[in-house]
Parts: sequence; C-alpha cells; structure tokens
Amino acid sequence: MASPSDRSDKQPETGTNQNNQQPETDTNQNNEQPNTVVGRKRKKTSTIWEDFDEETKEGVKKAVCKYCKSEYATGGSGASTSHMRRHIAACLKKKMHESTQKKQATIPFQPSKSGGNPFITPGARYSNEKMREILATAIMVHEYPFSVVEDDILMWAFEYANPDFRKFFRKTTSSDCVALFENEKKELKKLLESVSKISLTTDMWKSSHQVVEYMVITGHFIDAGWNLQKRVLSFVKVPAPRRGIDVADAIYKCLKSWGIENKVFSVSVDNASYNDSCLRYLKDYLSLSSKLILDGSLFHVRCCAHILNLLVQDGLSKIKDIIFNVRESVKYINHNEARLKAFCDVVEQRGLKERKLIIDCPTRWNSTFNMLSIALKFKIAFAAYKEREPHYDLAPSPEEWNKVEKVCKLLEVFNRATHVISGSEYPTANLYLSEVWKVKQILDNADEDADLFMREMANPMKIKFDKYWGECNLLMSIASVLDPRCKFHMVRICFPTLYKSKEVADANIKKVKCSLEQLYDEYVALSLEESSATANLDSTSNPSSSQANVAVVRTGFDEIMSIIQENEAIPPKKSELQDYLDEGLYVPNSTSFCALDWWRNNSMKYKILSKMAADILAIPISTVASESTFSAGGRVIDERRTKLSEDSVEALICGADWFRHKYNVKKKLQVEKEETHIILKI
Repeated sequence: MASPSDRSDKQPETGTNQNNQQPETDTNQNNEQPNTVVGRKRKKTSTIWEDFDEETKEGVKKAVCKYCKSEYATGGSGASTSHMRRHIAACLKKKMHESTQKKQATIPFQPSKSGGNPFITPGARYSNEKMREILATAIMVHEYPFSVVEDDILMWAFEYANPDFRKFFRKTTSSDCVALFENEKKELKKLLESVSKISLTTDMWKSSHQVVEYMVITGHFIDAGWNLQKRVLSFVKVPAPRRGIDVADAIYKCLKSWGIENKVFSVSVDNASYNDSCLRYLKDYLSLSSKLILDGSLFHVRCCAHILNLLVQDGLSKIKDIIFNVRESVKYINHNEARLKAFCDVVEQRGLKERKLIIDCPTRWNSTFNMLSIALKFKIAFAAYKEREPHYDLAPSPEEWNKVEKVCKLLEVFNRATHVISGSEYPTANLYLSEVWKVKQILDNADEDADLFMREMANPMKIKFDKYWGECNLLMSIASVLDPRCKFHMVRICFPTLYKSKEVADANIKKVKCSLEQLYDEYVALSLEESSATANLDSTSNPSSSQANVAVVRTGFDEIMSIIQENEAIPPKKSELQDYLDEGLYVPNSTSFCALDWWRNNSMKYKILSKMAADILAIPISTVASESTFSAGGRVIDERRTKLSEDSVEALICGADWFRHKYNVKKKLQVEKEETHIILKI
C-alpha cells in the first residue's frame, strides 16, 4: 500500500490549489474572517515541510508536526528550519507511522503462540509460491479434490483479496503436494533419528474403486520432550496374493526407507491368519541386524479391540433373532411420516424423555449395542404401539426385553473397555490389564447366572477369552507394573481372576517378575553401550589422541579420575527397578493422571528405568490408529482418482497426517454411514 505522500489525490500545499489560486480557508471556532494573501505565495522548497503543516493561529504562523501536532515558530520563507529538523528526527509518532507504512506492503497479521498463522513471516512480501504451498497443504489436510484450485469463484475471492494472486491448475497442485510430502519426509526422518525405539501398528484395506489392497503402517514413539507421537509412515499397495511373507517384505522395505529397522520395539496387528507368519518372517529379518528386546517376547502384539470384537460377536449370535426384531421395528417405524408420528404420540403419552432411535450397522457390534440400549428405553412404547398398529408384529416380548437388558449390561463393560484401550493420543498399555480383568470378571458372573440363556451366551465367550488371554500377556503385565499407581499390586489382584488355579496365577506372577528384571538388565546393558560409544567418539574427535607417535603422559589426577569412573560404572547394589518397586504407590491428586508424565518428571531419578517405561508405554495395544487412516483412503481414492499413482496416493495420505500434527489441525468430522439416528419430533 502506498504511503500518503505517494497518493495521486495528494492535497496541494498550503497557499496554492491545483489551479494556482488561493484556496479558501475554513473559519475558525470564533468565526474570525480568514486572512487574505494578495498575489502568489512562494512555494516552499525545504523537504522539512513534508512532515509539517503551516497554519495561522491567532494571526501567528505556526509549523505543526503532522504526527504529534507539536507547534513551532516559523519565520516564513527562507527562515531557519533547524529546530524543526531536530524535532522530526526525535519524533516517536513519526517513527511509528513509518513502521506502519512499511508493514502495509506485507501481510498484516502476525503469528501468535496460540492459534497463529504459521505461514506468515514478519516482513515478508506476498508470494504466489507460498500461496500454492498453503493450498496444497489444505488439500492434503482436509482431503479436498485437486479441482478446488480451478473453482472460478474461489479464485476470484483470492484475486479480490490480493491482485498479485495468480491462478494455477490441478496438475500444478498435484506436483506441489508431492513436493511438500518429500520435504516433510526429510524433516520426519531427522526426528526419527533421535528416537531410540519405535512401535508399529499396521492393517490392510481394499479400495472399493480398485482391485488392489493397501497396507498402512503407523509409527508410535516418545519424542525428546516426552510426548507420545504417532505418524503414518507408509500407505502402499500389497501385491496379490496377500501372503505373510509379502506383507513382511512390504513392512521391512518401509523400515529400511526410514532407517528405523534397528529401532523397532513391537508391531501391533489384528488376528488375521497371515499376520502370524508375517511377524515370524519380519522378526527373522530384524534379528539379523539387531537383537530384539526380551528376545522378541514383546514383538508381536495382538489387537485387543479385535479380540473383544470376537468375544462380543459370539455372544450376540445367541440373541440374533431378538436383534433382528429390534432392528426391523425401528425400520418399520421410520418407514413413513404417519408411522413415526403415531409412535411419537405413544412416546409423549408415556412421558418418555428419550427423543431418538438408532438403526445399527450390523457389522459393528458397538453400533448394535447402541441400538439395543436405546431401544430398551422405549420398550413400553413399542408394546403400546403394537396395540395401535395391527400390521406391526415385530415388537419383542417382555421376556425378550429382559434378555436384551442383561445383554446390554454385559456389553457395557466391553464398550467401555474398547473406548479406553483404543486411544492413540495417550498411553494405553498400562490400562490394558485392568480392562481385561473386568471383562473376565463379567464373563465369570454371566457363567454363573441363574438364567440358562446367559450361561449359554457366556460359555463360548469364555472359551475365546482363554484362547487369546489364557497365556500370560507380558506386555499388559509389565506395563501395569510401570504404572506408579499400581506397581505389582495390579498383577497380584488380577491374575487370580484371569487364571483357573492359584498355582497357575503364582507361576505367571513369577514369570512377570523374571521378565521385568531381564528387560531392565537389557536396558542397563544398552545404557553402558551408549556411554562407551560416546566416550569413544569423544576420544576420536580429540586431535591429540589421534597422534599415535606422541607419548601420553598421565598425571596423578588423571589416574584418580579413572579409578573414580570405574567405581561409578559398577551398578549400585540396589537397582533403579528395585528402588522403584520398594517405594510406596503414587497417589495422584486428581483423576486425570498420565503415567508418561510421571516418568518424565522422574526421569532424572530413574535414568534407565524411565527410558524403559517410555518404550513400553508407547506401545499401542490396538490397531485403531492405523484403521482410522482408511477413512481418508476412501476419500482420496474415490471414483475420480482411481488412476492416481502409488506415489501420489502415499503423498496425500501420509502428508495429511503429518501436516495435521505439524499445524495442530483437527481432522474434519466425516459422516460415517454406520448408524441412522431417527429424531422423534414430540
């Protein structure tokens, strides 16, 4: 924006108008007549008058500063202006004005620490390349189509905001997205270099618009600031046939490209049969270059959300006829406006407070649970509606509603457990054991229920429970011990419920103790190796030590320091692990407790144990983080993008995830077609 002095509509100087005629002067507040100057007034040539106005006040000419309105005497044409120059050199308001005028040529908004614009650089001018970068970022983050940059009205808006904006096309935007992806990948590689261990989740997905399958790999790790991080590392095609060795090859190729093949701690997968062979192959690959922690005992993590799903599906199969009746009842009522109005009248007469029904997605058990639990609140309305509607014969009987009520009480435990252990923004490994214990407890109670129906439902669920959790799960046990609120108390309370006999429970408790001690010893060894490597690096970087021909003279102080360092290198009699276990339980002041934060605050006290705890707490116990990527896949690879190259697809999927984390932008909520909510207008 031009300064006022550069504008074409600049006012003429005092004394002459545009026609070289004497302008009229406004009357002052006392309605005094203006002084009339006869003849032409000599034009002022001094540059100082660019910052001053000449005014006549009470018959005396004054030079008035345009910025601070300070007044100075003026002796007319040819008089000294030194005193005016001294003022203008020190005038603060003039300096502020000049600063403002300079900033007007740039974007006027300044980034703030909270919610500021990260693309604004103070003092930078408008750049069409930067505009392309911002639009490409928005396309990736919010999964917009490339054609959005060819929308005429939207581009007109950008041109209106800044005439320097130049329109570009979808091919340019596609290339920009790939370029941004490559640049951000380099930054993420640098971040992963500083990470000691990384855990993975992976899952498979088949596009409805293509015949190929894609695999997503997500990395979970703790950064230098003790923050739990997750990043989508790969979204690639897996060639048919999908065998375990093919999936293992694809994962290993991804790890090599990121340079993290020696940092993998664990891999969380679902219960597909090919995953067992996949992780066997992958374990062999990784063992060739580095030793896996605890001999790989924690390497293969089964997705607990999938296990819970299998248990629930076995239970729901026992009431599939009742579920069918409830589902069809809701569909029947929502078939037309007249039926819905009649049902609303019944609800209002019965004084029910609920105002919605749900039709479930049959393939999602939690959706079915929501449908049943809400329909249960309308059971008297369904019965009354049946009396009014002769063609409606799907209403469950009172006995069937009793079954639904018992099933919902059981499923509520599974639903709560699924929500707790499916999180990816907070550590979940330490919450695993208590939720499994609660599930086993509710199944045992159902198995002893007086109702034969509940016993028949609980029996197959217990069999499947023992199949997956019959053996001691070291991950969930060790993680619970590393929760300072629980330590070994959690294991001692839960194991007698999880296992059939006291002998088996005691044997597994002993197994957890031995494994925990072995794991800690491995981290002590790793710490010593790192210290030794650092010392060797320091010695090689010292120029004097590289000169083999020069004799090294050791002073008495050097020898004493060597003895001290050797004594310090000997592990203390009481290890950090034992010290941690011997201390009392930590009692938090509030319910909002994060075990990771506790270890961060105590990392100086437990230097080795805290690193071990961080790696354990970073392990996700479900593949939900990877599965959530598929919702983006369905929009990125829509019917118009079936011919996108593999590199472009990966750039869009991974780039979207990275930039959401980089700019702290939440993913837009998408409407998932898994439930239909029917609002009752009463």
